[in-house]
Amino acid sequence: MSAHGSIHSQFRIEVAGETNVGRKRNHNEDNFSIMPDYGLFVVADGMGGHASGEVASQMALDALREFFAATQDDPERTWPYKMDRSKGYEENRLITGIKLANLRIYETGQRELKKRNMGTTIVGIFAANDGVYVAHVGDSRVYRYRQSKLEQLTDDHSLLNDYIKMKRLTEEEIANFPHKNVIVRALGMKDTVKVDTRFEIPQANDTFMLCSDGLSGPVSDAEIAEIMGQYTDVKTCAAKLIERANENGGPDNITCVLVRWTQ
Repeated sequence: MSAHGSIHSQFRIEVAGETNVGRKRNHNEDNFSIMPDYGLFVVADGMGGHASGEVASQMALDALREFFAATQDDPERTWPYKMDRSKGYEENRLITGIKLANLRIYETGQRELKKRNMGTTIVGIFAANDGVYVAHVGDSRVYRYRQSKLEQLTDDHSLLNDYIKMKRLTEEEIANFPHKNVIVRALGMKDTVKVDTRFEIPQANDTFMLCSDGLSGPVSDAEIAEIMGQYTDVKTCAAKLIERANENGGPDNITCVLVRWTQ
């Protein structure tokens, strides 16, 4: 799928996304969405019993899509949240869409007993103003592959990462950390959420990868870089990355979306 239009006049964007249940789970709570009309690409990794994880991750994508559709037609529309004056319109738009998604998931969880405590991570990239806004909550990640180098653009909101930042853990302590899957920030936990964002200027042949921890956990950064270097076709590359996560045990649902800037 290619996205054209005013977003990046000098580039064409090629996009592919794929999700897979993995080898250990019986259903897939990950979801992704490719919205080229808005220049918006999103991955969400849901959690919660009674299959409510997949409800939460789908709800997040739907809320974002609805908000982007509404604000596309009517930029003057009144928003449910105040704009952060230190950020521009488009960055605020992305943050507000995610905050709305959070509130919708939280309120549904409060209302419906079966969905109590459901939540989801979210990671999104939004191509606007000749750049890319990266936003995330949780431990799903965005990487950028540029000139044979892979760089992680997001910082996991996880207990493990908090410990790593607070006190230097040894490689062995990191490997044996008992609460690897505990995330300290997600959509649906509380009625408000803090969304982390950053702005990047893409270069020709950059590939941005959005993924759930079912990919970034079992597949090392070195392996990801190797596969991305080998396959320039985004569809093939996404399939190979998921294949590798399954070869490495496939302990969780695996999702990745690749967005490549070409001339």
